[in-house]
Amino acid sequence: MVSKRFLVVGAAAVLALTFFAAVSVSQNRSNKIKPTGEAVRAERAAVVLSEIMEAPDHGIPEALLKRAYGIAVIPHVVKGAFGFGGRYGKGLVAQRNADGGWGTPLFIQIGGGSFGLQLGVEATDVVMVFTNRDGILPLLKGKLKIGADASATAGPVGRKAEAGTDILLNSAIYSYSRSKGLFAGIALDGAIVQLDNEANRNVYGKKSVPVDVSTLQVSAAAMNIVQPFLHALWKYAETPKTTQKQ
Repeated sequence: MVSKRFLVVGAAAVLALTFFAAVSVSQNRSNKIKPTGEAVRAERAAVVLSEIMEAPDHGIPEALLKRAYGIAVIPHVVKGAFGFGGRYGKGLVAQRNADGGWGTPLFIQIGGGSFGLQLGVEATDVVMVFTNRDGILPLLKGKLKIGADASATAGPVGRKAEAGTDILLNSAIYSYSRSKGLFAGIALDGAIVQLDNEANRNVYGKKSVPVDVSTLQVSAAAMNIVQPFLHALWKYAETPKTTQKQ
């Protein structure tokens, strides 16, 4: 009788160990193939820019994108705590190199400001187009307060809309939002956009990134993470000169 009990207990123990071992292996495999939060963010930013530019007659003017000094995409900006009008979201920004191509993207976050999300909309995608170095420089140094460090204007809509020199000189930043499929220019006064130091450290292994991003040493693994966002920029915001070289 006693030996039978030992057999039953022993069999149960073996089954339990087998089960936990299987769960552990499954979790390890899942952890190995699970993309990082930064990779997901880069992919989402690429999807947002692509969907906006592929929407018939409702994208950012091509002329504005091709002459942009920098572009930031922040998917899924949501209401702040307790719904007091504050907003919060995470995305990426990139600036052009001297040759007209796009440099290494940096991870950013936005907060503050009661912008967008009217009429009960809970989340919005935000795109910012920087027209000169003065507009993006405060952000590259760590923090940009819109309205204080640089002005931001609701951007013109329509892929073929006029975006000539007169428009580009009116504002350092043109901003857009997309909520529930509706795309429009948006004012971001009071919003604070800053570098996401933790995310940049996770991807690039640096406690801080240089203002001159072209000097940032980037590993192949890091480049793979931000590649989707870069591809979207190359596709929709490449300069005519660079496009001809490809």
